Amino acid sequence: MPESTSKIDPSRWLETHGDVMFAFAYSRLRDRDAAEEVVQEAFLGALRNLDMFSNRGAEGAWLMGILKRKVVDYLRGKAKKELSLDGEDQVVTRLFDRQGNWSESAKKNGALKLDAIEQGEFREIFRTCLEGLPGNQAAVFVRKEVQQESTEDVCKELRITSTNLWVLMHRARLRLAECIKSRWDMGDA
Repeated sequence: MPESTSKIDPSRWLETHGDVMFAFAYSRLRDRDAAEEVVQEAFLGALRNLDMFSNRGAEGAWLMGILKRKVVDYLRGKAKKELSLDGEDQVVTRLFDRQGNWSESAKKNGALKLDAIEQGEFREIFRTCLEGLPGNQAAVFVRKEVQQESTEDVCKELRITSTNLWVLMHRARLRLAECIKSRWDMGDA
């Protein structure tokens, strides 16, 4: 197989393909450090598997294929980490029931009962936190919780499965709960 790798020059990869690969990774991850990390991982993966390259395709396309898999792996790992963070589930279970609606204890214990000044502050904090959600999480949360659309309608409109909808709702709730908690606590300090 030495012939198939004879035209490859890994010492020029960064110069030749680095900017395009970084731009792609950053467009998907929206995090400079993460984008740099997955590009490095893609280059390392390519080096480890030079014998897998065939000269039938372009070197850049081969590297981008590796990068795409590294981006997906990174996102999967991040999603697993977010779902397993300690303490966040406690916040969610206090605020929401198993069906994803506001829990009875949150309603009764005043989590949603605020005076006029607090209501304005809460709305502003909530708006800020909602704007900080990734687009797909915000879209699902607004349609389900604010606009009270049915699961079927939201899934159809956003072209997602019901399982994906509930994962997005769970993540949105976690992020919103943590964001609201941290900003509300700062307001009291």
